[in-house]
Amino acid sequence: QVQLVESGGGLVQPGGSLRLSCVASGFVFSNYGMSWFRRAPGKERELVANIGNYGRQTNYPDSMKGRFTISRDNTKNTVYLQMNSLKPEDTAVYHCEVDLGHGRYWGQGTQVTVSS
Repeated sequence: QVQLVESGGGLVQPGGSLRLSCVASGFVFSNYGMSWFRRAPGKERELVANIGNYGRQTNYPDSMKGRFTISRDNTKNTVYLQMNSLKPEDTAVYHCEVDLGHGRYWGQGTQVTVSS
């Protein structure tokens, strides 16, 4: 079955960096674009970034441009999110997601907390 397992979250000080990873299984990873979303307490789910199936196309909301970078390694079935210059408002649970056409799937998420 489809599985997405995120890791790499944690507690970081403002201005710090984290690299999130999401390992996928249960589908042909290189055939599908991938996305990172986040959900902060009391807020709606928010798109962070997405990437085409070969990694050549990436897309970021304006609020994420310049600080976040999405990438993927199709040999490892893994999508990454490099986050720099983190701010307290980046605190959230971060999920990777895939839309396989017949359904959307996401992992359990990884908690990112930005605090001094």
